[in-house]
Amino acid sequence: MVLGCSARYNKLEGKRERYLDRAREVSELTIPALLPPEGFTSSTDLYTPYQSVGARGVNNLASKLLMLLLPPNVPFFRLMPDNETSQELNNNPQVKAEVESALSKIEREVMDEIEAQAIRVSVFEALKHLLITGNVLIHLPPTGALKIFPITNYVCRRDPDGKILEIIVKEMVSREEMGGTTPLESQVAVDAQLSNSYSNTDAIPLFTKIIRVEDRYQVYQEIDDVILPDSYGEYPADSLPWMALRMVRVDGEDYGRSFCEEVHGDLKSLEALTQALVEFAAAASKLVFLVRPNATTRKSDLSDANNGDVVTGDVNDVAVLQTNKYNDMRVVLDSVQRIEERLKFVFLLNESIQRKADRVTAEEIRFMAEQLEQSLSGVYSLLSVEFQLPLVSVLIKRMQSKGQIPTLPKGAVRPVIVTGTAALGRGNDLQKLKSFLSDLIQLTGASPQSIQRINTGDLIKRLATGHGIEVEGLVRSEQEMAQLMQQMQQQQMMQTAMVEGVKGAAGPAAKQMIESGGLSQNVE
Repeated sequence: MVLGCSARYNKLEGKRERYLDRAREVSELTIPALLPPEGFTSSTDLYTPYQSVGARGVNNLASKLLMLLLPPNVPFFRLMPDNETSQELNNNPQVKAEVESALSKIEREVMDEIEAQAIRVSVFEALKHLLITGNVLIHLPPTGALKIFPITNYVCRRDPDGKILEIIVKEMVSREEMGGTTPLESQVAVDAQLSNSYSNTDAIPLFTKIIRVEDRYQVYQEIDDVILPDSYGEYPADSLPWMALRMVRVDGEDYGRSFCEEVHGDLKSLEALTQALVEFAAAASKLVFLVRPNATTRKSDLSDANNGDVVTGDVNDVAVLQTNKYNDMRVVLDSVQRIEERLKFVFLLNESIQRKADRVTAEEIRFMAEQLEQSLSGVYSLLSVEFQLPLVSVLIKRMQSKGQIPTLPKGAVRPVIVTGTAALGRGNDLQKLKSFLSDLIQLTGASPQSIQRINTGDLIKRLATGHGIEVEGLVRSEQEMAQLMQQMQQQQMMQTAMVEGVKGAAGPAAKQMIESGGLSQNVE
């Protein structure tokens, strides 16, 4: 018996519960409103954390990831021909230049479409869900803005390779929200009116099911186990507009793990210790005077006295209540500071990379920042496969169907991501080139006797190999050096001939200037 979407959703909910409980614990310590507790309503008060390191860290890391995944004004992908096409283009440089120009224009058109749809706004929210809950579902509808579904609104299954087998999305909608003009919305409104189960004000559960059939995905919607006819659709595997993203992949699990889950212990400890410090500070700030029993100083005189009044009494009769717990709280404060430092490193907060010293160089800060950002290379790798590539594929096919960009030959051109790990790779290549040039500059300062005993060409190749740099096109070959030397000799001979010719035609005064070097410099 084939279960309807509602029954199937309820069955798969059980496997999601442990991920959901863990995500709610982490959300409570970072941004409680992102994943409220079960049963939350608009009249329910959310928990207020005692510390803000978690919220600051999540927002900071989400911003950095957004800039790396979708950099402004710079395409995050390139359209690259396949190997066979590249070989054909290399044989015809003029055609190759025209093809590269056309592909570059298509890249700009796709980036303009991303800007027009304001995708970054929704992606920033999705990244916060990934950092805190580890899972989020993104839908790129044919019209309208990018939709974000938290882990509470969908269930999914994956194969052993991590590819999606089934997704069921649950939305609670009203008839007012479904009163649109699109065919799908009109059909939903009609089916909802035919049902006697819901009133005009009731929220109607709308289920959307995405299931893989061989190498394609089928999508349809249900209300009360009735399939809506106009909702059916079918997509190739590489252009499915539903993307179930994960932050940390775990083999054999349908859902991902969150980034904050890896530091949940530090967040939990920081919350408890910060609460203790705040409560201690509140207790210590309370000012209470103690008066010795049977003292000559009266309590009423003290309580009624204004600032500067004169009161009769003995100073030994009055004392101020103190907690005398400063040393104990100092241990708590030191622990809080150490935990905060660890979390700042994890969340790439700027102050964590600056050494506490009077003089800190800019190069030191730059180096530490690069090291910290490279620690997220694993996150880049997963998001480039599950988010960036599908996003580009969906946008390109939609723009081709609308005639906004020309149709590309199937299999001849493919998008390649150039941000994330690729950007880190380019940064490493730049650093290797700088180190290679630094070594070459040091060779120029060696003694001439040492240089004469060394095969300079072979040394340069070995240095480049040691730095992992391809020498082709960068270091001149022996033939190129011979041609360069020949050209330099020819130029020198031409300059010498010109100087001799000027000497023969010049007078005695001019010859003297030539021999002294003044005119030869002008000639050269």
